[in-house]
Amino acid sequence: LFDGIYPFYPQQRKAAGFDISTIIVIVVFLALACSFLLIIPGIRGRARLYWTLRVLLSLFVGLVIVVVQFTGDWETGWVQANTSYKSFSPVQVNVDVGLHIGLAGVNVTLKGNPVNQINETINYNEHFPWNFGADYDHSYSKGLEKGLPSPILYVAEKFSTQSPCAVHRQYRIAGHYASAMLWVAFCTWIISNILFSMPVLVYGGYMFLVTGAFVIFSLLSFSTVRNSPMCVIQIGTRTLHVAYGGSFWLVLAIGLLCFVFGIIIVAMHHLNLDLLKTFFDLREDKAEEYQEMPEVVINPSFMNNDL
Repeated sequence: LFDGIYPFYPQQRKAAGFDISTIIVIVVFLALACSFLLIIPGIRGRARLYWTLRVLLSLFVGLVIVVVQFTGDWETGWVQANTSYKSFSPVQVNVDVGLHIGLAGVNVTLKGNPVNQINETINYNEHFPWNFGADYDHSYSKGLEKGLPSPILYVAEKFSTQSPCAVHRQYRIAGHYASAMLWVAFCTWIISNILFSMPVLVYGGYMFLVTGAFVIFSLLSFSTVRNSPMCVIQIGTRTLHVAYGGSFWLVLAIGLLCFVFGIIIVAMHHLNLDLLKTFFDLREDKAEEYQEMPEVVINPSFMNNDL
């Protein structure tokens, strides 16, 4: 060691807590929300509450649709076990092994109990991408070259193209189509907001229903990976099982929310249009449209010349 570090090798990377793309998306939508909150005091009366509900709800839907593209917890699994830390070494360590599957790849987490064992800090979070344009096997080979711990390499190998599990292609295609459906849902979300800004509220409700439909289609696309059985992931004497994670259930909730919101708007358009226009702050436009002219002044000389 030279001043506590290895002189010829890079220092060990720290485990990442958040994806940078996720943070950027959250900051952008928070900036939009804060900008709206700055102008909300200028809206008078009960319309202030209606505007706040509409804008924050819409921004939340758009935020979830975009941010789940970069999250890695569509499927998750954890297991605590005693296992070997390095290849060809009999030393056993007590660790938590986590598997986080997203649309663009898989994250394998390894954390010791305690973190400092056998004179090392056991705290890893390695990402292996499989989205189009990325080479999963190359990332796995780089992990072998870096000498990653055996549990990480063992779990990552299950998703490689050469693995007997044969789940790499299915996860890759399912994630690709789920991502495409979500981007289409994001486009329809933008169109629905444009329609709501115009006095064509029922068509905005229809587009919200379309948004919810594409969100549900993304879930159906991702769930096709369950058609093929998952290989057993054995860590020591324990088995790692995966289940649908937070992103999957959050997207399901957003899809159902879009359906409910769209159905309410369409139903109110046919049952109580005045209440719908009040919620969208369009009653003044209607009053002006039907306002009668109280007095008409005619120039007599103009009328005589015309005759």
